[in-house]
Amino acid sequence: MTNDQLTLSVAEAIDAQEADRVFVGLKAHNEMASGRAYTRRDLAVMLRDAAGVLRAGLVGYTNWDWLYVDHLWVDDGLRRGGVGRRLLDAAEEEARARGCRWSRLYTYDFQAPGFYPKCGYTEWCRMDGYPEGHAQIWFRKPLV
Repeated sequence: MTNDQLTLSVAEAIDAQEADRVFVGLKAHNEMASGRAYTRRDLAVMLRDAAGVLRAGLVGYTNWDWLYVDHLWVDDGLRRGGVGRRLLDAAEEEARARGCRWSRLYTYDFQAPGFYPKCGYTEWCRMDGYPEGHAQIWFRKPLV
């Protein structure tokens, strides 16, 4: 097939079936290239108040011996009270039960970069200028 037989499109909305096809294709390539099967499993740790209102949460997944923390949020009224650590500890405990040996996450310099080292994480990458005037900071932690 030549390039003139291919059509490129750009869209603002993600088609769920197409996104799934991209994931399936990448997964197949990665498994073949690495010699390891994907073990990806979603992970969610949520904290609700007595009325059932969500007050804090952690969303991520595990795959290939790693915990990937994508989002960690604590309601303003609960910050600095140990809630973030409870969420992270629960996620790490579940990740260990799933056989994970490492955890990785990122934050921004205007979020909680001082929190993660207190939880045993080490900075391993900093992207200055993302967003402009700030930095995105990547952390990792051994779980074993």
